[in-house]
Amino acid sequence: MWDYSDKVKEAFLHPKNVGEIADADAVGEVGSIICGDALKLFLKIDKKTDRILDARFQTFGCASAIASSSALTELVKGRTLDEALKISNHDIAQYLGGLPDQKMHCSVLGREALEAAIANYRGKPPMREEAESVVCKCFDVSEEKLRKVAMENHLTTVEEITNFTKAGGGCGECIPKIEAILQDVWSLIPSEKPPRPKRMTNLQKIALIEEIIESEIRPGLQADGGDVELIDIEGSNVSIALRGMCTGCLMADVTIKGIQSKLRELVSNDLVVEAIQ
Repeated sequence: MWDYSDKVKEAFLHPKNVGEIADADAVGEVGSIICGDALKLFLKIDKKTDRILDARFQTFGCASAIASSSALTELVKGRTLDEALKISNHDIAQYLGGLPDQKMHCSVLGREALEAAIANYRGKPPMREEAESVVCKCFDVSEEKLRKVAMENHLTTVEEITNFTKAGGGCGECIPKIEAILQDVWSLIPSEKPPRPKRMTNLQKIALIEEIIESEIRPGLQADGGDVELIDIEGSNVSIALRGMCTGCLMADVTIKGIQSKLRELVSNDLVVEAIQ
């Protein structure tokens, strides 16, 4: 049985914003019932400000798909279209307190539906995959999607690709192609996933945490008017303070978990990030 967080269970049992918007300004539809997951996203947009006034969804899928769709609609409401496009599938998962690795593809589905809806609003034609670009025929996953998801989520193994896209999780015929795509992606972009030092002294760990906060985390927060200050590092505990627009933000918990996830990815899996006033 999947180890779902309490937030996932709540969002599945009592999802928010279910249904459609009859006069929606934007509609994004992704997935396929045949392949197991499908999502249709409706947006109501203030045309003067490009701000999302309302968001609703219809989905066919598992508990994680329903919960992810509910989370997505809550995350986008009140944001401008450009702000909404900065929401990643990891943001959706973190909003839910995390998703099982094997269910991360549900968060990816939400991200794709959002991109499709905004493209629809802006008059851009829907992305159409050529039949020859399909790598996984079981789940209709194209090479373009595999490359994009691998790069955005720093995926390096077939198992991770399957968790995020389902590709490779059916008959398995496409696994050699997935391996070749991953090898090609990371040979072309070796810096996308820097190797984590195997052993570090305490001083090296502190220096690396400081560097990642300055180069990887602060710029993104500052772009939205927020900021973060590193307060202290004691063992595996990292104390930070949110500044600017992040102070008192309703999404502060999501921001903190995002910082923790990034530091765990690039420094050490046992790091715990705590925000102080």
